[in-house]
Amino acid sequence: MKKLINREDTAGYIFTLPFTLGFLFFMVVPMGISLYYSFCNYDILSAPTFVGLANYKQMLTDGTFWQTVKVTFFFAFVSVPLKLVFALIVAMLLLKNSKVSGIYRAVYYLPSIIGGSVAVAILWKRMFAMDGVLNKILQAVGINCTISWLGDTKTAIWILILLAVWQFGSSMLIFLSSLKQIPTSLYEAAMVDGATGPERFFKITLPLLTPTIFFNLVMQMINGFLAFTQCYIITQGKPMNSTLLYTVYMYQQSFEFYHTGYGAALAWVMLLLIGLFTLLLFATKRFWVYEGDQ
Repeated sequence: MKKLINREDTAGYIFTLPFTLGFLFFMVVPMGISLYYSFCNYDILSAPTFVGLANYKQMLTDGTFWQTVKVTFFFAFVSVPLKLVFALIVAMLLLKNSKVSGIYRAVYYLPSIIGGSVAVAILWKRMFAMDGVLNKILQAVGINCTISWLGDTKTAIWILILLAVWQFGSSMLIFLSSLKQIPTSLYEAAMVDGATGPERFFKITLPLLTPTIFFNLVMQMINGFLAFTQCYIITQGKPMNSTLLYTVYMYQQSFEFYHTGYGAALAWVMLLLIGLFTLLLFATKRFWVYEGDQ
């Protein structure tokens, strides 16, 4: 019996070894090196020099750093709620099964697959250029529009937010799956009691969806803080750093300006911000997430 158990344990270790080694060498070790570099003056081309907390102190007086924090928080706090609301609306529309419902679900999910690609970012950039599709459409309907959507500090960030909201497919599918788990008997009982459609939504659907809303909120907020492609390809942070997201600034410092030590410090500060915000969401979970009769 012991031999059989030992064989099973050995087989388990062997099968998990590729993942374990990959996690150690491609996650843990690079994170450790990055943490060390965050305390160093390092430019990739020369050996790192330990400088203690100098990189972290530099952030306190770095105006661009605070600008990227402001832009990133605005981007995440606006795009994520809009994305979740839109995803929930579409999920409720697709709740009823039909012959073409599967096609509609695939079509709505497609932006989540291709939305973060470089090709879509380039297409989005051309759509909102001064001579792009949007201005052409407005001119075709009689509106003489020559707005530089990506060149105006008031509109450029909203173009990136619009692209992020367009990638609502993954959240929509999760909402759709949760909506199907709500017992129809609850709606039937509410209808017998004379509850209207809005009342059924706010008193049955929404409370029972709060665990799913919480999950989507956490995941999408993390993705919002780590957004990169939209900014780097479409605006590069322009105009006047009004769209400069944190990750793009971190990339610029690390690989364009060769301030790799400072870039590593920026990465660890972002990790800390994401961790703190996630803890905050979990701390407020008990006030608004329905978890049954606990």
